[in-house]
Amino acid sequence: MKADQKTLSTITNILRQHVSKEAKIEASTNLEADLSIDSLKSMEILAAVEDAFDISIPINVLSEVQTVEDLAIQIDKLLKETE
Repeated sequence: MKADQKTLSTITNILRQHVSKEAKIEASTNLEADLSIDSLKSMEILAAVEDAFDISIPINVLSEVQTVEDLAIQIDKLLKETE
């Protein structure tokens, strides 16, 4: 499953606010390894993502999220469930 481009774009914009300006953010970017996102920063980003998409992300979903695209795919799934 591929992530929606609009979802990816929104997530990228949110991440830009929380990581260094030099960080390269693409769909395949690993959130922890490439962007050095720790647990505190992760929670800040999740709160921003939930606000941006008006959703609640279940904590068990996070274990499936490694990359930017993984996060976008999970958000797309949650958005479809709420339609």
